[in-house]
Amino acid sequence: MKRQCIQVEKKKGEKIRKLLMEKGWLDTSLRIVSDESYLYMPLISDFPADINKLTNELPFEVQLTEHEFETQKKPKTVEQITGHIARYEIIGSIALLDHDEVNLEKTADAIIQVHPHVKTVLAALSAVEGEFRTRRFTLIKGENTTQTLHKEYGCRYAIDMEKAYFTPRLATERSRIMEQVKDGDTVVDMFAGVGPFSILIAKKRPSCRVIAIDKNPEAVKLLRNNISLNGVTNVEAVEADVRDVIYRYAGTADHVIMNLPHTAEEFLDSAMVVAKVGSVIHYYDITPESDLYSSSLAHIESAASKAGFTIESHSTRIVRSYSPHQFNVCIEVRIT
Repeated sequence: MKRQCIQVEKKKGEKIRKLLMEKGWLDTSLRIVSDESYLYMPLISDFPADINKLTNELPFEVQLTEHEFETQKKPKTVEQITGHIARYEIIGSIALLDHDEVNLEKTADAIIQVHPHVKTVLAALSAVEGEFRTRRFTLIKGENTTQTLHKEYGCRYAIDMEKAYFTPRLATERSRIMEQVKDGDTVVDMFAGVGPFSILIAKKRPSCRVIAIDKNPEAVKLLRNNISLNGVTNVEAVEADVRDVIYRYAGTADHVIMNLPHTAEEFLDSAMVVAKVGSVIHYYDITPESDLYSSSLAHIESAASKAGFTIESHSTRIVRSYSPHQFNVCIEVRIT
């Protein structure tokens, strides 16, 4: 069967496959084809033959072409087994069900059947809460643990889900930020957690300096473990409230990562301390669909003006849906 597809170098294939899956563009009924140098990933039949649509969404250039594909037998999905769309994420060997998931045990059984590497199924008892942004869980099936090893874009992360927040749903976003960082840049990750932004950047850009800050002592323990686990030597792990240490790094950052939705606004003055002319601020927020970017941009502009800077809007994007009529957004501005 001949089908429109993406031709991509093998070493970039997994990144593209994940993004195509997230966008719903990959035709999973057909088997991906490879040759000596390239992978050929079949696109859904109604995908528009528009290379611009691809280049706007993908982190690097790809080629749109056609290829012959074979149909592959599709395994049963969790949705087919349970009869409804289950909401869950997989972190290493742990599957985490959303707190409002129905029929927890049936869904847990289906997840373990479809994903044999999953050894534990948990359900969240709370949203992210408290000073250290943690959650509480209950065991549904399998081994009674909140600890796991998660692999993502060639990095490994020791995770304890009760002690530090982590979500795999930002994997593509973390890679997108990493692609913007140039060799020799200094990156300040103001709310680093266990290190998924910091360690990926440090590993892929070994000439960079990465300053990873978090006030949660358990998160920083895991961060330091993950620095060692990934063999990176260019990450400085700092256990502190960012406001207490930011003057150590005044005017040094080429990139400032502010991944603290809901409360990042409170730290914009600190971001302006570490920024310099030419810096890019990567600001994350949770916003209503009626005001996705305007209010957040106004807060950033106000903080920049107070520090004697102006800003250029670099980019705005929806990262993911957060709840009905609310979105996790990223606003990137360049300091001028």
